[in-house]
Amino acid sequence: MHPYIDHVNPNLGELLTKIRLDKCFVRGQGCYLYDQEGNTYLDLIAAYGALPFGFNPPEIWEAIRQVEASQEPSSVQPSLLTPAGQLAKSLLAVAPGMGKVTFANSGAEAVEAAIKLARSKAGKQGIISTINSFHGKTLGALSATGNASYQRAFGAPVEGFRFVPYGDIDSLKQLLEAEAQEIAAVILEPIQGEGGIVEPPPGYLTQVRDLCTRYEVLLIFDEIQTGLGRTGLLFASQAEGVIPDIMTIAKALGGGLVPIGAMLCTDEVYTEEFAAKHSSTFAGNTIACRVGLRVLELLTKDEQWLVREVARKGERFKEGLETIQAKYPQIIKGVRGRGLMLGLDFGSTKAPYPDSMLGIMAEQKGLTPIIASHLLNVGRVRVAPTLNGASVIRIEPPLVITDQQIDYALEAIERTTAVLALRNTAALTRHLVPGDVKLDFDGGKDSESADLQLPPAPQAHNRDLSADGDGRFAFIIHPLNLQNYAEYDQSLKAFTHEQLLDLAERWTDLLDPFVLSTVRITSPTGSSATGDFIVVPYTAAELVEMPREKAEAKIIQAVELAEERGARIVGLGAYTSVVTGGGRSLLRHVSVPLTTGNSFTVTSGVDALLIGAEKLGLTLNETTAAIVGAGGAIGKASALLLAERVSRLVLIGNPQRPEKNRLRMLRVLAEMYRYLREQRARGVTYASGSIGAYVNSLSDLPSVDDPLNDWISCVEDELKRPNSPVTITVDLRQNLPQADLILAATSSTEALITPDIIKAGALICDMSRPGNVSAEVLEKRPDVLVIDGGVIELPGKPDLGWNFGFDKGLAYACMSETMILALEKIYANTSIGADLNLEYMNQLKEYAAAHGFKLAGFRSFDLPLPVSVWERVVAARKSIVNSTEPVSI
Repeated sequence: MHPYIDHVNPNLGELLTKIRLDKCFVRGQGCYLYDQEGNTYLDLIAAYGALPFGFNPPEIWEAIRQVEASQEPSSVQPSLLTPAGQLAKSLLAVAPGMGKVTFANSGAEAVEAAIKLARSKAGKQGIISTINSFHGKTLGALSATGNASYQRAFGAPVEGFRFVPYGDIDSLKQLLEAEAQEIAAVILEPIQGEGGIVEPPPGYLTQVRDLCTRYEVLLIFDEIQTGLGRTGLLFASQAEGVIPDIMTIAKALGGGLVPIGAMLCTDEVYTEEFAAKHSSTFAGNTIACRVGLRVLELLTKDEQWLVREVARKGERFKEGLETIQAKYPQIIKGVRGRGLMLGLDFGSTKAPYPDSMLGIMAEQKGLTPIIASHLLNVGRVRVAPTLNGASVIRIEPPLVITDQQIDYALEAIERTTAVLALRNTAALTRHLVPGDVKLDFDGGKDSESADLQLPPAPQAHNRDLSADGDGRFAFIIHPLNLQNYAEYDQSLKAFTHEQLLDLAERWTDLLDPFVLSTVRITSPTGSSATGDFIVVPYTAAELVEMPREKAEAKIIQAVELAEERGARIVGLGAYTSVVTGGGRSLLRHVSVPLTTGNSFTVTSGVDALLIGAEKLGLTLNETTAAIVGAGGAIGKASALLLAERVSRLVLIGNPQRPEKNRLRMLRVLAEMYRYLREQRARGVTYASGSIGAYVNSLSDLPSVDDPLNDWISCVEDELKRPNSPVTITVDLRQNLPQADLILAATSSTEALITPDIIKAGALICDMSRPGNVSAEVLEKRPDVLVIDGGVIELPGKPDLGWNFGFDKGLAYACMSETMILALEKIYANTSIGADLNLEYMNQLKEYAAAHGFKLAGFRSFDLPLPVSVWERVVAARKSIVNSTEPVSI
């Protein structure tokens, strides 16, 4: 661990490490930085404009050394501060209309001073700022910053702050008309920096000045980032010739070596109250002011030659960027800014990147940090996203950047943009993972871009598929394993498993839940439902291993996204159900109804198993079935249904908690016996030899109205009988070889069922995701048939936007249950927890049939099951007569 991560900012340090922006720079000179490995980087950030002359400018060091040589005292308040007075005089000489200067140690402090002065002068508290503005992170400056995500945790904005859209003069006018009597000042940036390098419409600053004058409201220009030459003028507001009442500057004033800020104001605005009661210990210190004087000297000498050069070079740089944009209009949405305060807008939608993780990152405004990382590590050019406009890469190099350095930067930017145009996630993230990756082009200097075959521009799709009267649903999914990422984004197949694991560990915590696709289901009855598939970006293993609170928080975030998009029922897929106790732990956190979809999963899985058994010629009432994961909701309900048909049941629980699982198994068995007894009372009869027939032949069972504990005591005694048709166990290896039929429904991410513990000729229905049956069974046990449970053909076979490993129009049963509920507009919590309602299951089967949901053709290991496999297994079974031993491997 680096000491910065350990002792300063672990969150930021870990983030920088994940996306490889964690360089340790050991030397800086001019526009270049050098890391500890000796690599050279062209810097286009310049500390967000605070390095006007680059790193370690000799002229600024000379000013500092002159203070040392003269032994001029540094901080001598209260006294007459000569360097402060001289710097103030120089600033006022180049800042039209300004009459007084108050020094600070930073831009945020300068903004604080501006707010205090405005309130002092006006005798009013109200401050109007703009949405997406940035004015600093101290409490007052933060209150003026138009981004709630920075304010929420700190009690900001404090009372008195209002916000209007930037560039919208009508909104400002309306607010002033209504509340001018309460407003002290309007504060805005001549160009929004952190908001995404946003220029206002021409004439906006003049119009704001006119409104402030009319309504007797002070005008504050925040020139902390735009001022002192950055935009090709000494102050950006000079482009319209507008003079504010108050102006703040900082950043470049320190020459890149010392912190200093300043608030400038007109003589009319300055008040005795402010003068007497505002001060700062280090403000106006000698070293900072001597540096400020040297900065102004360098900027203004030769009739502001350097500032005029900024205008020329900025125009040259912007033209180069616009040429790249014209070549890749799908990738770069806009080029913004003036002078050397430029921005590249890469957009914040996934439309340019269909079926790609790039699109997901763009939609969540996480693409620009990866672009910055690629430019840093591959192009050796240092850029950064803007804070509020996170789809924008800022380009703010030192003002002394040369034409040759601009050309180098443009070449690097074009190469990275070419990678994006390929829509190849592997190429953009290759530098993040260890080891070699075979790619035709990754943006590096050794790969050629001239003859790249770019994919065609993606077609625009209307994402709002819903119609009036549609049921509305959402279904929460997650990648079952790392390979799911490569199935969704084909470019990721270039990575090995280890590289994909490394990449996933870098990006999963950076991603929020996202909408993968939207689908409309139309029933033969004429009803329809529209819904979203929303991804929680963690694999099954990650969800199981992470703290439960973290997993729940991400799932809650996904459910809230679903509700925001109009869902009236939300399904929990795979481990989003497992880690929330079948949805129970979410109920107190969300208001939208939930379902796990487990009820339809049970009925469809058991149906598939029974149909498969019939096709193989198995006589069910002479058959032993085993349920792996019998203590879970799916396993328990499946046990009840199978008990009606089979001769023996082996209920296999979790070996990691044997005592707890024995109690759970006893409860399952008690409920099974009571259910079968209830069925007898309803006139249901069972085939001779089945467990159902056996239970209904017993004369010493409790009444169906008796407490469950009475039934548990009864089945404990029943288990001791030598002819008991049920075994409860946690020993998979010892007991599974007895089973002709196996239903796997565990929450384990491991392949528990291996070739050596399966009975000859067995039929397995694997309902677990990830599957519990080892892929070796397919290779080593030709006598065994493995079918995937819970795969449903949807009415009309719609395109779900991603195939989930299936053919078009197929889905898991849990997804289907959510859709059925939306079609029926049953918006209530269903299939929650471990206790599933068999009466509801039967009703659900009726709804499914009416709406055209049916079992898909048999599948095995996520692939369609060929007829030849059926024939092979049937032949193998015929050659194994009454065998109860595992087949030799």
